[in-house]
Amino acid sequence: MPDITSSLFWIAVLQIIAIDIMLGGDNAVVIALACRKLPPDLRNKGIFWGVMGAIVLRVVLIFFALQLLALPYLKIVGGLLLLWIGVKLLIPDDDEHDGIDGGTTLFAAIKTIIVADAVMSLDNVIAVAGASHGSIVLVTFGILVSIPIVVWGSKLVLTLMDRLPIVITLGAALLGWIAGGMLLTDPVMPESVAKSVPYAHYVFAAIGSILVVTIGKVMASRQAAGKPHDVTAKSTDQ
Repeated sequence: MPDITSSLFWIAVLQIIAIDIMLGGDNAVVIALACRKLPPDLRNKGIFWGVMGAIVLRVVLIFFALQLLALPYLKIVGGLLLLWIGVKLLIPDDDEHDGIDGGTTLFAAIKTIIVADAVMSLDNVIAVAGASHGSIVLVTFGILVSIPIVVWGSKLVLTLMDRLPIVITLGAALLGWIAGGMLLTDPVMPESVAKSVPYAHYVFAAIGSILVVTIGKVMASRQAAGKPHDVTAKSTDQ
């Protein structure tokens, strides 16, 4: 049982909440799309039960992720995947949510939200599992606290992210920080590494943050530079 009076507990909780906010934008869009065809009197019910079902499913998935991360090499794999998720956060995403069809019944909308959330939550599951340091209590507490923020505050957060790009950068850096710590704590990592490097956890975490932000910014700038070229090429072909 984690010590709730410990500063480390609350730092981990804040990290989990930040992860849910940063990676919950798409989930908020899915909720809106899934409920858009419902009658006004059923929309709040669709949102509530859809979110509840998605949260329960996510806690179950994270529970299994916590067990798997105790196996050799899986924290390394999870850390590398989390680094890539952080990089993708910095790359503009032009994909639309065309595959999300609004349900005309309450059950259909709830099912759409739960299924879509399960498909889209791999990044969230890995990130939260890494931030929780193996504690399902932390996972559950962090997600429960973040529910009202994601559901009712997602529009505000998305607006803030649009107006202040530094918020996205900080979120990506947080994922890199967690990934760096995961790499160091894998069971196959020699203990001599942590002992030979002063403040090893912070060093690895900082390297993870720097890698994510640097690679993400470079890839984003290349993508931005390539778009005019693509448009020119298409117009030339026509």
